[in-house]
Amino acid sequence: MAERFFALNRDDQREVLEQARAKTDRPTHLLEKDVWVVWALGTLFESPLAADLTFKGGTSLSKAYKIIDRFSEDIDLTYDIRKLIGDLTGGEEFLPASRSQASKWTKAVRDRLPEWIAAEVQPLVKAALEREQLEAKLEIGGTERDKLLLHYPAIKQGTGYVPPVVTLEFGGRSTGEPHQVLRVACDMDGHVEGVTFPSASPLVMSVARTFWEKATAAHVYCAQGRIRSERYARHWHDLAAIMRSTHFGAVIGDRAVARAVAEHKSYFFCEKDAGGEIIDYFLAVEGALQIVPEGAARESLASDYASMLEDEVMVGNALPFDQLMQACAEVAARSNAAAKPSDERQKA
Repeated sequence: MAERFFALNRDDQREVLEQARAKTDRPTHLLEKDVWVVWALGTLFESPLAADLTFKGGTSLSKAYKIIDRFSEDIDLTYDIRKLIGDLTGGEEFLPASRSQASKWTKAVRDRLPEWIAAEVQPLVKAALEREQLEAKLEIGGTERDKLLLHYPAIKQGTGYVPPVVTLEFGGRSTGEPHQVLRVACDMDGHVEGVTFPSASPLVMSVARTFWEKATAAHVYCAQGRIRSERYARHWHDLAAIMRSTHFGAVIGDRAVARAVAEHKSYFFCEKDAGGEIIDYFLAVEGALQIVPEGAARESLASDYASMLEDEVMVGNALPFDQLMQACAEVAARSNAAAKPSDERQKA
């Protein structure tokens, strides 16, 4: 009879990790973290909270869609705005009528989301840990208290770029749509005889929405000429990976989703460029997308990308940084071309 990975003692878990490493060629510290990522997803999406949560971001591209070839360590989740501040949105409404109203909604989300995490999410995950007799510790973090950090007792650690903590980062300013239910399994699943691993069936944001959210975020950072945080290079890697996937044609052709992202960000994520002008998201999705940074921003991005490579976050042969930037230039060119009317594309 197969045994659950988490029911094994630490020595046996270590042996399983080494067996899986030999078969998958993935570092043991990443295989171990992957188990905790899937466990956390399963815990959330087998709970009463599942109907109002959407799994999104790079980890969804890796675990649900199998598009990207890098380890995705954090879990990005959207809690439906219509549930979080339904008294303000008016039921099915999820976009404000003005930027002033958007500011009020944003304040309400920032006030209520940490309370919801503390009152609903943390107790649920804590109960699951206790039920399965797992020793991980929980803490609420982030400058806006919008993250639940699951610190697990690592058997193996890497360089430190990927720490032994699963970050569940929550947002509450969208519905997460379009989305669909997809199965998620551990990277070790099927590689070690006699051992079973966690699985999950989360509601997952569409590739198109994930692409346009990442693309417009990269556009903003290029327009501002600076990278505001570390561990950001993954977004450029993901954009290039989506371009190489079978999804890309449909993604850049989905003008409705592109405009929906632009409209949503225009209200909730208003940003200014390096010159102090408000960044026009609609221009970005309608033929003026720029995602290749220059100057200091490019150097910072290159440094962060090198750190990703050092900790073996990538699987297989990752593109050298300059080639990644060339690929991203192609992403922008093809996205911009797809935004043109059909008669203009034919002339081009």
